[in-house]
Amino acid sequence: MTTKGIDVSSHQNSTFSTTGLDFVFVKATEGTTYLNPRMTAQAGHARAAGLVVGFYHFLRPGDMKAQAKYFVEKCASLAHDPLFADWEDDGVSNAQKDAFLAEVKRLRGATHRVGLYCGQYYWLHRDTTSNAGDALWIADYVTAGKPRIKAAWKFHQYTDSPIDKNVGAFADRAALRAWAKKG
Repeated sequence: MTTKGIDVSSHQNSTFSTTGLDFVFVKATEGTTYLNPRMTAQAGHARAAGLVVGFYHFLRPGDMKAQAKYFVEKCASLAHDPLFADWEDDGVSNAQKDAFLAEVKRLRGATHRVGLYCGQYYWLHRDTTSNAGDALWIADYVTAGKPRIKAAWKFHQYTDSPIDKNVGAFADRAALRAWAKKG
């Protein structure tokens, strides 16, 4: 069995349907200047429905320590909310991705799982270290829960239409919550 979830950004409203969901990942920040104006409301809506909430930061070329600091300071996370790096920009190197993960882990690793989101192409053709922090969240638009990779993954985004849909490799919401709490 798997858990079901979505990821949202400022492109979605703050009252998305939570029916049948176990988790929601909310875009928090991008680079060192963008803050999702709906982040707090989106996270609050998901929490009110009892969902596990996580956040992600869209990596941009530049100072990874500054981006990590911006993310953890601006993110509306509570203790034990998973935090992810979204690695999709061709200008962000493998070393920069790893530096961001390390800095977020240094800043928040005691109270948060820190992971990596990327597409199947990036994981197979750009990544050289297999460093996904505490969890790999892979985007590959095929059958839910069957991404075309051999690496262990915790989350699989399997479609982006009409909204990004994901599955988690957890027996149920309680197991996901226990993992998030490092239990």
